[in-house]
Amino acid sequence: KELSIAYSFKTDTDTEVVLAAYQVWGIDFVNRLKGMFAIAIVDFNLNQLFLIRDRFGIKPLYYGFYDNQLVFASELKAIIQANVFPKELDKSAVADFFVYRYVPSPKTIWKGINKLAPANYLKVDLKTHDSELTEYWSLKASNQQPSLEKLSADTNQLLLDSVKQHIRSDVPIGSFLSGGYDSSALVLWMTELGLKPNTFSIGFDNWVKSEDQYAKIVADHLGVPNDATIASNSSIDLVDKMAWVYDEPIADISIVPTYLVSELARKKVKAVLSGEGADELFGGYTWQHDFFQQTYNTSLLQKLKNILRPADPVHYYALSMAMGWFDYVELKQLLHEEYHSSIPEDVHWFYRKHFRSDLTPMKSIQHMDIKCFMGELVLTKIDRASMGNSLEVRVPFLDHQLFEQIFSIDEKVYLSKNQTKKVLFENIKTKLPKTILNRKKQGFVGPDAYYMNIEYYRKELKDSNLVKFKVINKSYLDNLLLESYNWKLWKIVIMEKWFSYWIAD
Repeated sequence: KELSIAYSFKTDTDTEVVLAAYQVWGIDFVNRLKGMFAIAIVDFNLNQLFLIRDRFGIKPLYYGFYDNQLVFASELKAIIQANVFPKELDKSAVADFFVYRYVPSPKTIWKGINKLAPANYLKVDLKTHDSELTEYWSLKASNQQPSLEKLSADTNQLLLDSVKQHIRSDVPIGSFLSGGYDSSALVLWMTELGLKPNTFSIGFDNWVKSEDQYAKIVADHLGVPNDATIASNSSIDLVDKMAWVYDEPIADISIVPTYLVSELARKKVKAVLSGEGADELFGGYTWQHDFFQQTYNTSLLQKLKNILRPADPVHYYALSMAMGWFDYVELKQLLHEEYHSSIPEDVHWFYRKHFRSDLTPMKSIQHMDIKCFMGELVLTKIDRASMGNSLEVRVPFLDHQLFEQIFSIDEKVYLSKNQTKKVLFENIKTKLPKTILNRKKQGFVGPDAYYMNIEYYRKELKDSNLVKFKVINKSYLDNLLLESYNWKLWKIVIMEKWFSYWIAD
């Protein structure tokens, strides 16, 4: 509506809105956008190209300069298919993968190809190929202290508005449903807006904590249909396909379940809502809760401990994220000596890059979650798994105005030692079954037995291409395979599958 004063629209497409906004406001138009986007705009009048990625990294964007050419795409496989870049591994990215479970921005697994980081745009001179990177958005923080009632009411309104925006569509919108707070709240708000969405869940064979049973409770309570798919031991064989789906090695343990539930949803709908972002925002992760407990524990003993050994948020965060700890020494044992010079001296450089000393220690943990865990792992997982099934996933919690609101509040208002995701809980506590409200926080995972079948690792790594091509050391791998439980093996098998698909074959 605002643009219509200066521009005459010919279509109803979002793409024309983007171009009109650029024409009227220039590159500053990015500050007026909401939601998910990856945009390329060529301005032949200025001889400039802009590559722009959304604030949180919901959508991907890759680029690289090589032999006087610029190539960019939303998938690495498209750039590889262009046959412009030599298929050469970035050895430092291989080392990073074993630390983080993903390859952190701006690196990719391929030498010379970059990820555009979230909340950034790249300006490229089309004649000289000179480029300039700009971060156009970052979270500001303050310590306002509204009442919990006011904060809850304001948050509820922002989220209801966000859901309303996210269900705009020419086709029916469904929702993932796990039976946790986040997805249950989304389905609740959809029903309050007059929808009866199809919902989709995943469970695991012979697992008492299987999510599908809780999802059914919520679906029945809200009167919406629910379809579930059940993962079996053989589902893990889909790991082979994930090398193609994800383009890069990514060792989140829910890559297969996410793919399966996306496959299920696509049989009935073209788009779904999903609850990514709620844990980062409202303090839903166990490591956030534990850090909050330590930081604000008022006992004399804990106060003394905090004085004698102040918490190092980066070290704490690295330990929480590890799922198979690799430090500098361990990486030298794992990786072939040809990779040793590429191991960063500070293996936690990416966490340190996104640690902000201007924030309180608790908010610094949340900020690393937003930039590292969510921006690089969680959103990558959901985007590739869904798009690999031609399914669009929309994420209403990732409203940047909502994040700005929460970060402006003193964390003692919106976090609690006793209640996970306190602000969200306040808005659903009278509207969902007690079984769901009292349910202990559970990540989107399966039983450990599903991932820790040592015979699976022995079989898959028996004739390892990583060993054959001198990426990892056989002696180190053999020692790991003598153990019955080690998350390092999951990272290694993910890299093995990726390497075998993209390089060895």
